[in-house]
Amino acid sequence: MSQEIHLQVTPEEIAHSFDEAPPAADISNYAIEDWATLAMFWVMTACVFLQFFTRYVLNNSYAWTEEIATNCLIGVVFLGSVMCVRVSRHIQVDVLYHYLPRPVARVLAIFVDLVRIGFFAYACWLMWRYVAIVADERMVTVDLPRSIVFYSVMAGFVLMLVRSIQVFIANQRRGYSVLEKPEEFQKVEG
Repeated sequence: MSQEIHLQVTPEEIAHSFDEAPPAADISNYAIEDWATLAMFWVMTACVFLQFFTRYVLNNSYAWTEEIATNCLIGVVFLGSVMCVRVSRHIQVDVLYHYLPRPVARVLAIFVDLVRIGFFAYACWLMWRYVAIVADERMVTVDLPRSIVFYSVMAGFVLMLVRSIQVFIANQRRGYSVLEKPEEFQKVEG
């Protein structure tokens, strides 16, 4: 049984810890779609706050804020998924790869990469067809085309397709994927 260790820290030591320079922020791991998702998230947050404020404080809510927030949430989900594809963070089961012989695990990992690429290509095609069908629809409370939302979903799928191809190429160059060696993809922050 391990025992907790508590070190005594003086108030002076705590005060001097604020004198140290903070670590440099590293934003190099973020791509353009991450920043677009963040901007969309803040628009959604502002709409939700405005909805809350007008409904519960002013007792006269703006109806359009709910629709805009909902549409922003759709964009956040699909554009945010692009980051998950890029950094291989979607839900995956890798326990099987530990019990398979290395060549079989490699073939299976390549198969999974190709199926992912095929899925995103098919989803792009389906969204293209769907947007063509509903292109003339308008939003309910705001006089904007509903296709804005569908195009953001299609953009998310196109970017996921591009990122999945990039992940496949990186996995081929590296010789393994996150499924085969998940420990190589764990980032330990110190």
